[in-house]
Amino acid sequence: MPNDEIKFSWQARAKSFAYAWSGIRSLLRTEHNARIHLVVTIVAIASGILCNLSRLEYLVLIITISLVWITEIFNTCIEKTMDFISHEKHPQIKLIKDLAAAAVLIMAVVAVIVGCLLFVPKLFLK
Repeated sequence: MPNDEIKFSWQARAKSFAYAWSGIRSLLRTEHNARIHLVVTIVAIASGILCNLSRLEYLVLIITISLVWITEIFNTCIEKTMDFISHEKHPQIKLIKDLAAAAVLIMAVVAVIVGCLLFVPKLFLK
C-alpha cells in the first residue's frame, strides 16, 4: 500500500519518536565523537546561561550545535552504510568515508569560530 493511502496514526507517530531516540542512544553508545559533542554541547549551553546570551546569540548557538550533531549523525550513517556494503579496503569507500568525516571537521571548526565570537567578548573583553 503506498504511503499516501496509509491512515494517520498517533501510535505510529509515537513509534517514530521511539525509533529516533533509539538512534540517539545508539549514537552515544557507539560513537566516541558523539560523546565529545555531548560534553561540548552541555558546556556551551551552560556557558550561554552564565554569559547571559541574548535571544539572537542563543539562536545562533542552538543552530550551530544542531548542525554539528546533524553532521555527526550523517557521517555515522555514511560510515555504517559503507561498512555494511564492504568490509574490504576499497579506495572509493575510503574516499566516501573521508569526505563525510571532513564535513564533520568543517562543521566543528565553524562551531569553534561561532563559540569564540559568542563567548570571547563576554568572558575576556569586558
